[in-house]
This record gives sequence, structure tokens and C-alpha cells, in this order.
Amino acid sequence: MTTYADLLAPINKFLHCETPDAWVKEAKKTENLPVILRDHLACELKAGQTAMFLIRKYAVDKESSKILFEWFEPYEDFLYRKKGDLKSLANKNNLSKAILPKSNSAYSQNLIDKMVLLIKEELHHFYQVLEIMVARDIPFDGITAGRYAKGMMKHVTTYEPNALIDKLIIGAYIEARSCERFAKLAPHLDDDLNKFYVSLLRSEARHYQDYLTLAQQVAGEKADISERVAHFGKVEAELITSPDEDFKFHSGVPI
Repeated sequence: MTTYADLLAPINKFLHCETPDAWVKEAKKTENLPVILRDHLACELKAGQTAMFLIRKYAVDKESSKILFEWFEPYEDFLYRKKGDLKSLANKNNLSKAILPKSNSAYSQNLIDKMVLLIKEELHHFYQVLEIMVARDIPFDGITAGRYAKGMMKHVTTYEPNALIDKLIIGAYIEARSCERFAKLAPHLDDDLNKFYVSLLRSEARHYQDYLTLAQQVAGEKADISERVAHFGKVEAELITSPDEDFKFHSGVPI
């Protein structure tokens, strides 16, 4: 049976640094729980959107692209346009039609399969976080984007397929860091939240591995992507360990 430590060992090896104690100290403050949950809610949608944008751009036909967009619409309505609620989002996490690959893409089906599974899990987590917020009477009243993902995306190569490879590597780091932070934060939370964050570790651990696997497949099994993986590891670590005025789930050292 895979243990908590078994899941975290490869993630801690993959990441170039641990979450600083200063972030954990700030995150475990009771008054910051609403900030953490609001940002976590937004992060779950953004993680799903990232996967959706990747397969819409690189992997699926026009009709499937439309289906994916419609899948996200109620979640985006809630987060960005303040339309809907927990009840209206119930039973929305499903695909009514098949997602079909482009005929001219060599890696479409594998990318689709892994990303659709990831999307389903991220949207399920979105709903779970919202349930927690509703139960604790924590409203979602908007949140601004932090520097984390944008700070890595500005290093993406401008030509293909290298741009896609870079985006997949970035996805791996975001998922790995999320997993590491769930583990860091969980011991400092009440029993219900502790169980919830620990329950997320298994899927987040698999997500980072899926992203890396896809990056290698896009590059070609004989290609060496270790230099790009290392590069983004350094970029990610710098964002995590440098001072950050904006406290978020993926922010750096709080000022």
C-alpha cells in the first residue's frame, strides 16, 4: 500500500526547494483560512482550464473544442461572473459527448485522455472546496491572480513543439507544488480540513507525473528534456523562496 511518505518522496525530489517555514506560519493563521480557501478554489478551476486550453489548442477537433468550453461555462460563470451557487453546480462535472482528436496530431489521444481525467478531478475538487466554504459561511468575493504561474509562463519557448513541452513541464511543477503544500498545511488544520487536504495528495501526485510523461512523449522518447525540466525547477524555486507581497496558495515568502 502506498503511504503518505511514498507519495511525497518523488515530489520532494522533483521540486528544487521546500515551502519556506514563513509561508506555513502565515498560512496556518486562522484569519488566513478564507484567503487560502478562496485561492484554492480559484486554483482548482485554473488547473482545469490549463488542461482544457492545452487540448483545445493542440489536440481536439472544432466540435470537441466547443464541448470543452461548454463544460467549463457554469464554473467560470460562478467564479468570474458571480452567477450560480453550489446547488446549480451539482452534477455539472460530466461530458455528454465524446472528445475527438484532430486527424493531424500524432499525440492527440494520449494528451486528451490524461487531460480529461485531470479536468474531471480538478472540477470535482473545485466543488469540494466550495462545499467547505459554504459550510463555513466563507463567501467567494473574488481574488486576484498571483505571480506564480505567470512567472513561469514568461519563460516558455516561442516555437513548437518546444512551447508545448515547456507548458507541460510547468504544469508538472504547479501540480507538484500543490501536493507539497497540501502536505505542509494539513497538519495545522482542523480534522475535517486535514482529511480533505490529505485526500488530495494522491491525485495531485499523479497529475505532476502525467504532465512529465506527456512532455517526454511530445519531445520523443529519445529526446533529453532534462535541461528544460531543471530550468523550470530553478524558476519555480525562485518564485517560492523570494519575498512576495501578495499572500496566496502558491506565493513566495510573505513580507
